[in-house]
Formats: sequence, structure tokens, C-alpha cells
Amino acid sequence: MITFACTAQTTLKAVKYTDGKQQLNGFATTPKSPKKNKAGVLILPAWMGINEHAKKSAENLSKLGYYTFVADIYGDGNYPKNTDEAGEIATYYKSHVDAYRTRIKLALEQLIKSGANPENIAVIGYCFGGTGALEAARSNMPVKGVVSFHGGLGRDTTKAISPILPKVLVCHGADDFFIPKEEISAFQQEMRDSKADWQMIYYANSVHSFTDAAAGNDNSKGVAYNEKAAKRSWKAMLDFFNEILK
Repeated sequence: MITFACTAQTTLKAVKYTDGKQQLNGFATTPKSPKKNKAGVLILPAWMGINEHAKKSAENLSKLGYYTFVADIYGDGNYPKNTDEAGEIATYYKSHVDAYRTRIKLALEQLIKSGANPENIAVIGYCFGGTGALEAARSNMPVKGVVSFHGGLGRDTTKAISPILPKVLVCHGADDFFIPKEEISAFQQEMRDSKADWQMIYYANSVHSFTDAAAGNDNSKGVAYNEKAAKRSWKAMLDFFNEILK
């Protein structure tokens, strides 16, 4: 295990784990002052894999007292070099959700091994990772709730809709044209049919990746940072955690 210094308050630790013969490379943080309930947050990255945004989220949550783990979904030797490759591999996991769910479960195990209370865990995800957070809820992983930031909302329609136990928060860009209205409507109906405890918050003037400062500021490209939406959605997440992580 290699330690990378990040701030005076927290460190990211590189963690090697496996899915069969596939090596996975995640990152864990242990808070200097853990919350009394030792709550943990699993972070699922966007389609390019683990990036600075995901790691920064882990650092910031650790400073607030949460154990965190940043999941490696793709595995050593499979990291995309460009957006075309990212689209291909992300599409594979979206269409093979059982494989995606397996990688999420393995990362969840690593979060617990790092010290998080298995009864006080949330999952968050960005873009492709937001889709993964919803899959964690759909498969009723043992977590209190999930948060999807500008994530895809589609599901594997070959699987029956069943009751969803984790609470769900979706933070969505009001101008995100990568998520069709039909997909939004289908997702909301799924939430109703599954009897989920869910919320969906829309952020004005926001498109895909609105939480990522590296996404630029040109909304016409469909991918752009929005500082106001990023701050508001982060606060919404923390309020959600205060409710569900007892």
C-alpha cells in the first residue's frame, strides 16, 4: 500500500485489490477525526476512470470525518486513453450491469476494510459513476443511500423493477441534453414503481459534469463546470448524509 500525501488533514492511500485475476487500483482515506458512527462514502468516478475530481471529493469528505474509497471499475490495463475508448468501456458496463455491480461491491468491501461502519455507508458517483450509484440502489446493496451527480439514469430493462431500499438523491443539470427527456421520465416512473424514497434536484444553467472544475465553461459543448450548481449539490449531498447516516 503506497501513501500519497494530500493535505495536513488527510492522505489518499493507493489500494490494490482484485476481481478474479483482474487487478484493481483504488484509493482509500481514513479521517483524522472520524464521525462517531464511522460513516463511509464509496465514490464511483466518471467514464475516464479515477481522476482528480474523484480523489478531491474523497479528500474533502475525509476532512469532514467520513471514511472514503474511490473505486476502480475498469482495472489495470483497461484504462481509456481518450473519450472514444471511455465511451466504449463505459457502454460495456452499462449493458453488463452485473459486471458493473460486482466491481462496485468489491470496492464497497474495501471501504469497510478501511474502517467504515458497514451499517453506515453511502455511495456517490459522477456521470458514469452516477449510473453506478443508481445500480447500487437498484440491486439493494447494503448501503443507506446513493447520490448521482449528472449521471445517466437508464437501466437494464431486461431486469424486473423491484422495491428499492436505499434512499436516492439525483443531482441533475437542468440543461443536460445528453440525458433525453424520455430517460428522465422512465427513471422517475421506475422510482415510483419501486416505491423508492427518492429526490431529484435540477440545477439551472447546468449541463453534464457541472461539478468538475476541469470540465471547462462552455455549456454549448454539453459538458461544463458550474460553480454555483457544484456548491449547491455538494450541500444537498451533505444534508442527505446527515439524514441517512445515523
